[in-house]
Order: sequence, then C-alpha cells, then structure tokens
Amino acid sequence: MMDTPTLDRTWIRPTLLLCTYGFFTYVKPSEPFITPYLMGPRKNLTEEEVVNAIYPVWIYSYLALLLPVFMLTDYVKYKPVIILQSLGYISCWLLLVFANGVPLMQLMQFCYGIATAGEIGYYSYIYSIVKQEHYQRVTSYVRATTLFGLFFGSLLAQLLVSLAHLDYLYLNVISLVNVTIGFFISLFLPMPKKTLFFFVESKDEDNTEVGTSFSSTTILQESQNNPLTKTATPGWKIVLKNLWSDVKVCYTNVVLLRWSAWWALSTCGWLLVVNYIQNLWETIQPSDQNEIYNGAVESLATVLGALGAFSVGFIKLNWATWGELALGVCSLLKFGLLMLMYWTENIWVCYGAYVIFIFLYNFVITITQFQLAVGLTTQRFALVFGVNTFAAVALNTVLTIILIDRVGFALDVETQFIIYSGYFGIISIIFLGHGLYYLVKNGCHRQPETEMQSDVKEVADKQFKEDTEI
Repeated sequence: MMDTPTLDRTWIRPTLLLCTYGFFTYVKPSEPFITPYLMGPRKNLTEEEVVNAIYPVWIYSYLALLLPVFMLTDYVKYKPVIILQSLGYISCWLLLVFANGVPLMQLMQFCYGIATAGEIGYYSYIYSIVKQEHYQRVTSYVRATTLFGLFFGSLLAQLLVSLAHLDYLYLNVISLVNVTIGFFISLFLPMPKKTLFFFVESKDEDNTEVGTSFSSTTILQESQNNPLTKTATPGWKIVLKNLWSDVKVCYTNVVLLRWSAWWALSTCGWLLVVNYIQNLWETIQPSDQNEIYNGAVESLATVLGALGAFSVGFIKLNWATWGELALGVCSLLKFGLLMLMYWTENIWVCYGAYVIFIFLYNFVITITQFQLAVGLTTQRFALVFGVNTFAAVALNTVLTIILIDRVGFALDVETQFIIYSGYFGIISIIFLGHGLYYLVKNGCHRQPETEMQSDVKEVADKQFKEDTEI
C-alpha cells in the first residue's frame, strides 16, 4: 500500500474553474438575435448603419489587438488576459443594454474585439497550469464546455423568444449577467508559474514531448542550446528571436504552408459568413413581420459542428494523401451552399444551408489542425495557430474594407454573399487542382506528412547550425 503512487488531482480545480468561466462567458442568448435587436425599435438603426458602419469595427479592433495580446498573454501569464476578456464582454453588453447611436455601437464592437482577442488567453491558460500528461483530457473538457455554452445560450434564446415572447433587450440583460458572473469566476483562477515562452521550467523543457518532426539528436541539441532552457525568465529579445526562428522553421516547409494557407483562407471566409448571416436572414424574413428561429439554427449548427469535429477521429482515411482533395471538395460544397443562401427566398432553405456550412467548416478545420499538430511541438503549434489566425483576420480586414465598409464599395448583404461564394469557389479550384496534380505526379500512396516532418527537421538542423555559429 505504501508503494501505491498518489493520484495527481492538481489539474481538477483550475480545469473546473476555467470550464465554469467558459460556460457562463459563452452563454450569451442575445447573440443569435443581435441584428434584429440593433435594427429593431430599441436601437432603431438602419441596415446600412449596422452592416457597413458598425459590424466592420469588430474585425478592425480584433486585428489591431490580436498580435499585442498574443505577445502579452504569455508574458503576463494568461490570467490577466482572461480577466481582460471578461471586462471586454461586460463593456460590450453594458453598451448594448444602455447605449444608443452609431458611435456607441461602434465602441461596443471595439469592446467585443477586445474580448475575442482575449480568447488566446482562455484557450492557452490550461496548458500552463496542468501537467502535459493531462493535456488531452483538459482540452476536451474546455472545448466541450465552450460548445455546450454556445449551444445552451442559443437554445435558451429561441425558447425565450418563441415561448415567452421575451423582448430582445432582456436577452442582452441575461448575457450581461452571465459575463459578469464569468468575470468574478476569473478572479479565482490560480496564477500559472510557467508559460510556453517566457517562464519555462527546465525540467518541463527537457521532458517536453516534441512530436515526430525531430530526431533525438536534434532534440538534445535544441535543449542544450536554446536560451529558454537556461533561464526561467528570458527577456523579450531572446523570446522574439526564438519565435522568429520557429516561424522560419515552420513556414519554410511547403506542406505545412499549404495546410496553413487553407486554414487562414477558410477561417477568413467563415468569419465573414457568421458575422453577416443574420443580416441575410433579416432580408429574407424580416423579424418585425415574422417569427424568426435564429437561436434554434445557431444551436443546431453548434451541435452538428461539434459532431463534425468529433467524427474526424473515427473516419479511416489517409488524410495525408487525400486531405488536400478533401479541402477542395469541401470548399466547392461551401461555394454551392453560399450561392443557395443568396438565391433562395425560403428562410428554411437558407437556415439549412448555413447549418451544413458550419458543419463542413468544423469538420475540415479539425483535419487541418490535426495534420499540423503531427510534426510540431506544443510551442510551435501554438505559434502556428496564432500566425494562421492573424493571417485570417488580416485578410478578413482587407476584404471588409474593400467590400463592406463605407470607405469601400459598401455592398449590400446579398451582393456580399455572392462574393463569399466566389471566394470559396476560387479556393476549391486551387486545392482541387493541386491535389489532383499531386496525386497524378506522386501516386496515391505518397504521404505528405513524411515530407513535412523531414523538411521541418532539415530546416531545424540548419537553423541550429546558424544559431551556434552566431
């Protein structure tokens, strides 16, 4: 009995707190009805003001804050960023409940940008507070809680609107209460002692599982020469140098670059669709004349999206060989779904096309993340995740300025969805064409991840030699 190892339960409390925080923060029943609320009698804003003046502010603020928050998150040890996220949400819903007019609604979108940029801290916090052996378990808990919160919030909204005929204002009041509860929970999160980049414990670095990209010799060389293993608190210059070295190691690999390109392109398109879909629904079936089911549709999309992500683990397919074709086919399907959303005058057809679109996005983005995670360390995957997200938001910002903002073409929402469908059509042509070319050239049994692993290792060895020479 004396030799029985003690069970590690240190991960339970922070995971429980973070999941509870995530649940309350993501249960925002007003979100599925935000456009009808802004264009309704409470705010009395026009479609042009909402689409072309207010909504674009979110993506601008998101882009402006994403990189600084990404760099500061690790340095301030995650928890302050989670608190900042909470304050962003509280400010956003205070303005939604009590403020009026275009300028204050633009400020509301800026606050929402602060909150969404803070998601970096929320999703990465748990890896700094629990041991690596618990990563898979806690990741599933945090992700599941987030999805359940989104599902519950959307379903609750629909029930309150359809059965209780609750005014949209009170949906925003409920959201404000929930994000405020989340703020108080965030104050009790324990402060991490280590992080991925700035505060690295030597024993953790030596024992870090680095994936399949590196040989044992390379691992030993990096652990002996990486400045992060020599001190617990390296300076900004050292960290930035190592981050830049990792960027060169990762993105000089052609296969990883292709998967990352699709990630950024697809996420950009997804952001555009989910940000403006309510405006399209409003043009097909105005909320002031008909009963709408935005909450039910969003809850169903969340469930099917989660099932799409979950199903990837059970599909027996060589994604390394056929994955690029799968990206092209799914992009082609998205092209058709978006065209259907534009053409149809039946709100139920538009609802159904949107749900399938969300399912496809979650299904394929999971494949993409898995393929990128195959040959990367935890640190490098976090870096690739951040860079790809920044690229997606940057491209989204450019398209927003050109297509949606008043300084650009200020297109109406129907025309926007024609452009979005063409966007995914171009993506499908690129990836289908290259996938077919690759299969014809190399055969059906070639495994691109082997090439990715060897290429990343080769670049890593070259980078190591350059660093040691310096």
